[in-house]
Formats: sequence, structure tokens, C-alpha cells
Amino acid sequence: SSQNLSEEFAEAARQLKKEAPRIQFGKIDVTHQHDLRREFNIQAFPTVKFFVNGSREDPIDCKGVRKASTFITWVRRRTGPSTVLINSTDQAEAIIKADDLAVIGFFRELHNESVEVFCETAREVPEMPFGMTASEDVCASYGIQRNSLVVFEKGKPVHNEVLEDGRQNKLGLTRLIKTFTLDLVTEYNIETSVKIFDVPVENHILLFTPTNSETFREIYENYKSAAAEFRGKILFVLVDTNEARNGRIFEYFRIRDIDVPAVRILNLTSDAKYKMPADEVTLENLEAFCQSYLNGKAKQHLPSEEIPEDWDKMPVKVLVGKNFNRIIF
Repeated sequence: SSQNLSEEFAEAARQLKKEAPRIQFGKIDVTHQHDLRREFNIQAFPTVKFFVNGSREDPIDCKGVRKASTFITWVRRRTGPSTVLINSTDQAEAIIKADDLAVIGFFRELHNESVEVFCETAREVPEMPFGMTASEDVCASYGIQRNSLVVFEKGKPVHNEVLEDGRQNKLGLTRLIKTFTLDLVTEYNIETSVKIFDVPVENHILLFTPTNSETFREIYENYKSAAAEFRGKILFVLVDTNEARNGRIFEYFRIRDIDVPAVRILNLTSDAKYKMPADEVTLENLEAFCQSYLNGKAKQHLPSEEIPEDWDKMPVKVLVGKNFNRIIF
């Protein structure tokens, strides 16, 4: 909530006051400040912006940061180096083992486009420690031969992204890495909904199913396997249809009890919805659906009522989504 965020923000201000007195924290209630709201295009609340060198032009958005410790890391990475330079395997191990998640960039040399993109990405993901190295010994000890970004989870490498100059961009890497702050499949509820929308992945796939059904285990395993394959590109969400508090999301997707299990993809930018053509939630069907969506081949799903049996009986015909195109065009 805004109140929680406000308290965490104040805590970050207190902690940074000694370390970086030049960084000022302020808060504005824009309810009556219409000019400021317009000038800085404030659409949602709370919004945090970082102004650099006294300029009102192009402040930097601080999105998805909700804890004092993360605010502090975010500010430090904006005002100083965004990653730790690693010179030894011991140093690398210390970073990898200090937290559940860590990101290490392994490079041949530290002055190229990939390194710049890596450092920019580190500024966007304050939730994780970032380190980089060009030490041959360190690269050799992890068996890495070319420019790579490696995500470590609980001390083990779980994702290796080869970095080629000019191929990657900051947004793509940020999306990929942020997905590791969530589970492979995130169950939708009041608490997780905020986190789900904070991760900057615009493609969400949702599995609607009762979690106590006999087939749930098998369906869920298939869904998890697909999630591992499309990590960073599509965010996998599970919606328990037995949970009454999820009612609004069923309405939004027009899901009825007889439709489940059902799989939908939502594009957050365009609000377009897509329905998996196959009924069975197999790995093969999920892979085909996700791939056709990413290739731009999936057809948009426009929910429609069934065509009434007597639609054609009267002089004024009854049209619904399913017969509209055929009759009109």
C-alpha cells in the first residue's frame, strides 16, 4: 500500500542521510498539485522519480521498488558503480552465496557494449547483487568461455545468457532477470498480484484450474516445464478457481466453471487476450501456444456468448461475437 511504501521510503532516507547527505528525499501529495501531476505525467500512485543535478527534465522512474534496503541499493547504483568488480574466485563465491539470487557477468574484457548493457541492467534490478569479472581464472573455474550473464540461485547456476555486442538490450535483460525474483509459476492472490505486475514482462499466461482436482498435479508439472522454457519472455501465473477471492479475474477473462482447466495469454500493453486452441494442458500444447503467440501467429480471443438458437427467427436478427462477422460481412 501507499502507507507501507511511504514508511520504507522514509527509512531509506534516514539510512542514506549519513552516507550520502547530498541525496534529498521528498514526498508530495499531488491531490491538489495538478500542475506538478501534469508536468511529470503522474498516472499511478505511488510514483517515485529521481531528479539528477537539479534538472526537472527527464527524471528517472524508480519502479517496483518497495523496501527500504532496495531503495538504498537503487540510489547507490544510480550515484556510483552499479556492479562489484570481481578479481578472484573467492570473491565470486562470497557474492553468489550471500543471497538466494545473484547475477554475475563473465567478460573477455571490461570495455565493450555488452558490459555497458550489463551495468545498466544492474541499475534496474536492485533486488539482486550484481558482479562482473574479466579474470581468466574466475571464468575458467565456472567453465565459461565467452561473454555471459549467469543467474545463480542458492549458489547454483540456473540460467546462462550469452551476451553478444548489440544483440541484447537493457529492457530484455531486465525482464529476464526480474522473473527470477518470482517463482517459476506464481500463484495469483492478493499478496502476489502486486509483485506480478511489478515485473516488467508484458506477456502473462494464466492457467485457471481448481488446485484440488485429480488431474492438477500432472497439469501443473506440464505448466512448470513450459514456464522454465519461456522464462523471461512470458510470465506464468496459476489461478485457483476454487478461491472465491479470485472471482474478479474469472470475470475479466470470462471464465466459467465448465471451461476449466483453461489457459489464456494476456498482453498487458494492448490488453489483448488469447485462448489456447487445444483443450488438454499438455507440455506440447503449451509450447505450441506460447511459440505461436511470440511469433505473432496466435488469434486474439474475443469472448462471446453462444449463438442463440432462434437468432434468425425474427426480422431483427440477434448477433453475438461468434456470428457477427459471418452475418454482417
